[in-house]
Amino acid sequence: MKYVMVLALAACGWQKSLDPAELSALYALPLPPPDKPLRVFHIGHSLVGRDMPVMLEQLAGQGHDHRSQLGWGVALKSHWEPDVPINGFEQENAHPRYQDATEAIKSGDFDALVLTEMVEIKDAIKYFDSPTYLRHWAHLAHNTRPTMRVYLYETWHQLDDPQGWLQRLDDDLSRHWEGELLAKALAHGDTTAPIYVIPAGQVMARFVRRLEKDGGRPGLSSREDLFAMTANGTRDNIHINDLGSYLVALTHYAVMYHRSPVGLPHRLLRADGSAADAPSDEVAKMMQEVVWEVVTSYPKTGVLQGKR
Repeated sequence: MKYVMVLALAACGWQKSLDPAELSALYALPLPPPDKPLRVFHIGHSLVGRDMPVMLEQLAGQGHDHRSQLGWGVALKSHWEPDVPINGFEQENAHPRYQDATEAIKSGDFDALVLTEMVEIKDAIKYFDSPTYLRHWAHLAHNTRPTMRVYLYETWHQLDDPQGWLQRLDDDLSRHWEGELLAKALAHGDTTAPIYVIPAGQVMARFVRRLEKDGGRPGLSSREDLFAMTANGTRDNIHINDLGSYLVALTHYAVMYHRSPVGLPHRLLRADGSAADAPSDEVAKMMQEVVWEVVTSYPKTGVLQGKR
């Protein structure tokens, strides 16, 4: 009878889920810091891009390596299902760091897998079954190589979101990223290990609040200054510029290496070898400090909390 009820609920869209306490319990113990440079595979779209992983590589230093499979605004489902097209596949993967995602994970050659869901996150959950595909990727990674660390890269949404950009970042973490993606992907126990979070959205929110409260810093006055300009000279409301990419790369570094990013270099190169626009010394220090504050006050990063 219980099995029949579960099947009926599943047909109505119900999915097994962990409650907040059960989910938090999975992260009671931090991960041990890695003891060597990491080989990282990134799955996602333009909020990963080519520049951010290359910046991460420069921050991490010699030995860190990465490969990726990207598309244009695509869901994890598109990367998983062989008969679902990946929009922008040829354009986004026309670079030497591309590798087929499934083959890469099955090879067991990677130490970490970073998964990025499409934006709008609410639509990804509603129409593209995000928790299921997050679970599939984590299951494949952990069952191929039990020591592989799996991360969910928490992103952001449009600057002009009608609910308010900061309000959405505040609300969506527990409501969608944790309450839907993590709670449902991990509820079955078959991923064998937690999926850790790279809280880039939370870092951006804390950094922007501090920046705007203080009236800006040299070369950076508001949240808009973290975002790119379009070809016609208007603000791109979703894609970050070099300064935003640097902030996100710092977040990846702190989570994956369990090290404070304070003092790391901030004059880096883009993927094409050109010099990225660099934050001022003051802004770079502020970014680095905010990243470490967020990472060490959010247990789902897997980093020892309160570490300074």
